[in-house]
Amino acid sequence: MPKHLNESSPTTGDRQLAEHSRFFQRLHRRYAEQLPLLPAGVPTRESMNQTCDALMSQGHDLGAALRILRQIVMERLIRLDCEDGAPLDDITLPVRHLAELALDRAVTAARADLDTRHGAPLGPEGEPVQLWVVGMGKLGARELNVSSDIDLIYVYEHDGETAGQPDGRGKLSNHEYFSRAVKAIYTLVGETTEHGFVFRVDLALRPNGNSGPPAVSLTALEDYLQVQGREWERFAWLKSRVVAPRACLSTPNVQALRGVVLPFVFRRYLDYNVFDALRSLHRQIRDHAAKRSAGHPERANDVKLSRGGIREIEFTVQLLQVVRGGTFPELRCRPTLEALQRLARAGLMPQETADALAAAYIFLRKVEHRIQYLDDQQTHVLPTSDDDLCWIGQTMGVECSDFLRELDTHRELVAQEFDTLLGGEAQSKQCNGGSCKGPRAAAMASAPAPELETLLEQLPPKIRERAAEWRSNQRVQSLRDEARARLFKLVQRTARWVAEGSTTEDAAVRLVGWLEPLLRRESYLALLLERPLVHEHLLHLLGTAKWPARYMLQHPGVIDELASDALMSERFVPSDFEHELELRLAALQSTGEDDDENLLNLLRRAHHAETFRTLARDVEHRITVEQVADDLSALADSVLRVTSRWCWNRLKNKHRETPQFAIIGYGKLGGKELGYGSDLDIVFVFEDDDENAAEIYAAFVRKLINWLSAKTGEGDLFEIDTALRPNGNSGLLVTSFKAYADYQTQRGSNTAWTWEHQAMTRARFILGTEDLVPLDANGQPVAQDASDAPDTPAGGLHLRERFDAVREAVITAPRDSTALRAEIVTMRQRVSNAHVVPANAFDVKHSPGGMVDAEFTVQYLVLSHSDEHPGLRENLGNIALLRRAEAAGLLPSGMGEAAANAYRTLRQVQHRARLNEEPTRVPLDELMPERLAIQTLWRTVFEPSSALS
Repeated sequence: MPKHLNESSPTTGDRQLAEHSRFFQRLHRRYAEQLPLLPAGVPTRESMNQTCDALMSQGHDLGAALRILRQIVMERLIRLDCEDGAPLDDITLPVRHLAELALDRAVTAARADLDTRHGAPLGPEGEPVQLWVVGMGKLGARELNVSSDIDLIYVYEHDGETAGQPDGRGKLSNHEYFSRAVKAIYTLVGETTEHGFVFRVDLALRPNGNSGPPAVSLTALEDYLQVQGREWERFAWLKSRVVAPRACLSTPNVQALRGVVLPFVFRRYLDYNVFDALRSLHRQIRDHAAKRSAGHPERANDVKLSRGGIREIEFTVQLLQVVRGGTFPELRCRPTLEALQRLARAGLMPQETADALAAAYIFLRKVEHRIQYLDDQQTHVLPTSDDDLCWIGQTMGVECSDFLRELDTHRELVAQEFDTLLGGEAQSKQCNGGSCKGPRAAAMASAPAPELETLLEQLPPKIRERAAEWRSNQRVQSLRDEARARLFKLVQRTARWVAEGSTTEDAAVRLVGWLEPLLRRESYLALLLERPLVHEHLLHLLGTAKWPARYMLQHPGVIDELASDALMSERFVPSDFEHELELRLAALQSTGEDDDENLLNLLRRAHHAETFRTLARDVEHRITVEQVADDLSALADSVLRVTSRWCWNRLKNKHRETPQFAIIGYGKLGGKELGYGSDLDIVFVFEDDDENAAEIYAAFVRKLINWLSAKTGEGDLFEIDTALRPNGNSGLLVTSFKAYADYQTQRGSNTAWTWEHQAMTRARFILGTEDLVPLDANGQPVAQDASDAPDTPAGGLHLRERFDAVREAVITAPRDSTALRAEIVTMRQRVSNAHVVPANAFDVKHSPGGMVDAEFTVQYLVLSHSDEHPGLRENLGNIALLRRAEAAGLLPSGMGEAAANAYRTLRQVQHRARLNEEPTRVPLDELMPERLAIQTLWRTVFEPSSALS
C-alpha cells in the first residue's frame, strides 16, 4: 500500500508546495498586482465575471482581460490543488466556467461588431438567426483539464443573409457573416499575445475537418452526419454540448440541434458495429504515440494516450454508451465519472469495476494536472526529473516510489478492462467457462473471412446444405462486404463448435435460419461476432425449443441479454424494473425526446427484454413452470402500473394529479398464471365524484388500452380483453366502483351471471390510486396537495380493501349447491363443445380429465364452501386450493393432493409443448395417471351420488 504522508492534505503543513511549479513562479512575477482581484476560494462563474470586469475597468480590452483572468485563475487552481488537496471537481469546474465565460463574451462582442457593420443575420421568415458554439470532448463533458485546448464546432441556425445597413449596403450571406464571427472569436480567445492565450482552439472536429468551413448551418450539419458521418465521429458528438452564448442555452431553438445529433450518435438498436471503428481509432492513437516515443523513451509514460491511460477509460465508457444508448437512454450523459456509475446501475459493468475505473480516472487526471502545472504545457507525459516526479507524488500525499507504484497499479487495471472490452489478450472475464473457445476467438473479429465456396467446404452436411442456399439469396448477395464477412465468420465459428461437440448441428441450422431475416440489421452480426458468449448461449437456446427462436426473431435486440452473468441466477424484481423505466423516462425528458412514440417503444423494449430473461431461465430449467407464471404475472402488473402512470400524466383533460382509479385482473392475470403471449383480462373502475369523471376516465382507459396493445416498430405489449366488465362487451368500458360492486353483489336489477362469479374466484386487485401517484426523478412519490391526496373523501378511498370485500361477499354468498353444480356442469359442456378433441387423443387442457375439469372443480368448491371454510377465499391458485379443500374435509384423503400434482404435470406438459410449438394433445395411453386423478376429482364433486352432494 502507498505510504500517504497526510490523509487529509498533501501539504504536511508546508504552504510552499505550489512554488515548485515554474508556471506558478512566472505568474507571481508577472501578475502579482492582479492576483488579489479574484475573490478568495474556488473560482466561480460569478467571481470570474467580477474579476474580468475589474480588469477591463483598469483599461484592458476584452481579449487582454480574458487572458489575464486565465492566468489569475490558474494560479489559484495550482494552490488549491497542490497545497489544499482540492477535489477534482474544484479544479475542472472553474476551468469549464472560464471557457464558457470567455466564449460567451467573445461571441457577444463579435456579433455586436458585425451587426453594426452588416446588420443581424436573418432566417427564411425574417427571424433572427442564432449561432451555437458547440463544445466537444472535455469541454462538452464539463471535464476540461488545466491546459486543455477546446474542441469547438460552430453551427448557425439558418442560411440566409444579413439585414445590412439602413441604406441597404453591407449585406452578407449568413455563411460569410458567421465565418467572420468565428475568426473574431478566435482572435479574442485563441490567439497568442503578450498575455498568452485564453484557450487553444481546435476546429478539427467540424464537418470535413480542417478542409471544411469554419461554421456550418444546421441543415448542412444534418446532411453531413446522415451521408458522410463516420463511426468515430459518433464518439466525438457523444460529448457535444452547446456552451455559448448563454442567452441561447434556454431557448427552444437549441432543441433543433439536439434533434440532429442524437439520432446520429445513438442508433435505434444495440449497435456493435462501433467496435471495429473504436479499435481502428485506438490503434491509430497508439501507433501515433509509439511514433512520438520512438527514440524518446520518456514519451512512453503518457498518462493520457499510453496503455492504461485516461483515453482508454474514456473509450471504455463511450463504447458502452454508444452501443446501448439508443435503447437505454439513461446511459446518455457526458461526464466520464457519472457515466461509469450509470453503466454500473444498468448492470453493464460490475460496481467494483466502475469504482476502480473511477478511482483510476481521478488519480490520472490529478497527475495530468500536475504535469501541466509544471510549465503550462499541453502535455501528458511524466517528467523525467526526479525532483518533478517526487513533487507530483508529494502534492498527491504519497512518497515518490509509492506514487509510481500506485500509478502503475491504476494503469494496469485500466488496460486490462479496455483489452477485455475490445476482445484483446486480456479477455478472460468475457470468456468464463470456455465461452470464447480459447485464444482463437480473440482474433476472430480481425481474421480474414473465407469466401462462400471455401466456407461451404468447411461445414458439416446439414449446415452446408442450408448455407448453400446463400449462393442465390439476394439478401446475402446484397450485403456490404464487411457485413458478409461477419456472417461467414459467424458460421465458421459455429461449425467449429459443432465439431468440438459444444453445440448441435440442428441448433446451427436454426441459427442460419434465424440470421437470414435479420441480415439488414448488420449490428446483430457484429454483436454475435464481438460477443462469443452471446453467440454460444444463443445457439444453446435455439437448440432447446422452437418458440424462443420465433421470439428472438420478432425482438432480436433481446439477445444481448444473454451476455449478462446474472441472467440465470436472478429473478424478476418489480421495483428494479419500474425504477429503471423511470430513469429512462427522465433521460428522455432531459433531451426532449419523451414523445408518445418513444415512450411506447421504451415500454416494449423493456417488457421484451424482461420476458426474454424469464424465457432463458425457463428453457435452461432454472425456474419452474409456476415460477415462470409468477414472474410473467408480476411483470404484467409492473407494466400496467408504469403505463397507467405515464398515460395519466399525458392525458390532456385530466383534472387531478393522481387518478382515483383501479384495475382488476381476471383469468390468468388474476390467478398469476400468465404464459408467454397471454392476453390480459382486466376490468377498469373509478371512484371520483367530479361531474366529468365518467368522460375523463373513459378517455384515459381508451388511451391506456392503445398504449398497451398498439403495434409499433418494437411490437406490442399485450392484447387486452375487457369482456368480463359489467354487462360484457355491451357495457361501459370503465364504470364507477359502486356500479361494479352493485353488479357483482346482486344489488339492483342488473346483476352478474354465475359464470361471472366463477371468474371472480380468480379476480385480483392489480393497481389502484396509491400506485399511480406521480414520481420524481428518483422514483419517489411526489408530495400531493391535500385536495388531491388518495385518502380524501372526494374518492379513491381504499379501493383495494373495498374490492377485496366485494370479492369475498361474492364468493361467500349463500348458494344452492345443486343448482350451482348444474350451472357449472352446463358451462363445462359449452366449453367442451367449443373445443372438440379427436377420440384418439387427449388434450391436456380441454379433454375430460384435463386442466379445465380441475379449474371448474376448484371454482365450484370455492363458491359453494368458502363461506364456512375461510381458507378457500384467498386467490392462491388451483394447486394450493385443491390441497386446502382436502385439508378442510371437502375431498377424500389424498384426492386433493393427487389432483394438484396431476394439474401441475399437465401444466408442465402444456408449457413445454407450446415452447416447442407442438400440439398440446398426446396419445390416449399417455398421462393416464394424471387424467385418472382429475377424472376422479370431477366425478367425486359433480356426480349426484358424490358425498359432496
